[in-house]
Amino acid sequence: MIADANEGWTPANIEENLAACARAGVTLVEQPLPADGDHVLAQLRRPIPVCADESARGDGSLAALLGRYDAVNIKLDKAGGLTAALLMARQAEQLGLTLMVGCMVATSLAIAPAMLVAQHANLVDLDGPLLLARDRAEGLHYEGSLVHPPASTLWG
Repeated sequence: MIADANEGWTPANIEENLAACARAGVTLVEQPLPADGDHVLAQLRRPIPVCADESARGDGSLAALLGRYDAVNIKLDKAGGLTAALLMARQAEQLGLTLMVGCMVATSLAIAPAMLVAQHANLVDLDGPLLLARDRAEGLHYEGSLVHPPASTLWG
């Protein structure tokens, strides 16, 4: 189980919240502190891994995550597209960061390329099309926790 705090925790409550998550069986907490205040993470003993999301803005931002985060969530939208996301994934691996691939709310057309990055990831959260009232025809196919590639007709 993963908990996404979406930058909602504070330096005053992060240790208590991480401990509570560990007791509850959470295996990873995503972006607990605001990106501009995540320097606090470098001074904490973390009972469970912490993943950067909003703090990861491109491949040039990954080195600054060391000591603060154990993992990084790469999203094509934030990375600047598929090529940039693949470069970020390679750099994350070189830096020893666990790789997570996520997405924003979007159609299968926008999410499908992330399936290529997901092949290198330990954690995958590509549920954007599931949050829409209606996805594109011939989009990604979801079966339980599995995501299947789209039909070739998705590309037009």
